[in-house]
Amino acid sequence: MSAASVARAVAGIAAAVIGIGGVGYALDAPAMIVAAAGDSTATPGTAGGTDASAPEGRSFVVVAGPKKPSKRTATDRSGGPRSVAERSTPVRPCAPSRRQRDVERSLSTLPDYSAVVVDGKQSPGDCAVIRRFQQRFGIQPAAGQSDDTTAGVAGRIATSSTPDEQEKCAAGDGVTACVDLTQQTAWVVRDGKVVVGPTVVRTGFRGYATPAGTYRINKRDLREWSDPYEVWLPYWQRFVGGIGFHATTTYIHDATLGSHGCVNLLHADAVAMWDALQLGATVHTFGRRPGT
Repeated sequence: MSAASVARAVAGIAAAVIGIGGVGYALDAPAMIVAAAGDSTATPGTAGGTDASAPEGRSFVVVAGPKKPSKRTATDRSGGPRSVAERSTPVRPCAPSRRQRDVERSLSTLPDYSAVVVDGKQSPGDCAVIRRFQQRFGIQPAAGQSDDTTAGVAGRIATSSTPDEQEKCAAGDGVTACVDLTQQTAWVVRDGKVVVGPTVVRTGFRGYATPAGTYRINKRDLREWSDPYEVWLPYWQRFVGGIGFHATTTYIHDATLGSHGCVNLLHADAVAMWDALQLGATVHTFGRRPGT
């Protein structure tokens, strides 16, 4: 079918909706031409794109016409409805926000990130420090923005770095892995000195809350297979029942997710925990994950 034929077919139609990648876009019909891929009369423009979900495996190319996000909403991973336009909006690098001062205040208490200026104003220097913090703790995107996730993680790490919070672990002589269920953080103490962390963790969600108590590492394996959940558990260190430390492959800052009791770690932290602990090492879990 020629481009002219298509144009005639759509003339007079006020709007058309094309599904591109599963997302609805409304386009003004007089400004668009849609042609089957392979039509010698079709001339794809720079705004064009292919639709892999087209019927019969055919691709369709949007040759012209502005894309206007529809009013259709999508549900994000936290369960809240957001418009397609909002969900696809990229984070602007170094964007300041209402959480700027909160992030600065927390980072200023951490030696590795204390170069920030606590004034509530974003600067190139602040942005560089915030981005480095985000990269260290697996926050995505790591664009130096002061969003809620960054503020939350910075606050948790800052709290868990205080003597008062660390004393709740009651670590004695030898090696102790401390898991602060309330803050969702963990660290390792050797003879009174913190040698790993504090870092972020994700523990059991509602119905599978990680228990508080004092335990010992009783099994270690660089890669353990979980029969109930059919998944590999990298850097596995079990300390009670079927519960242990291991690296996670999912986004650790997605609060809608949780383990079935295990202590999920970022890959680098799982490796550090593996190197710092051994069979018989003490594990002290205390507090309770919010919402459980």
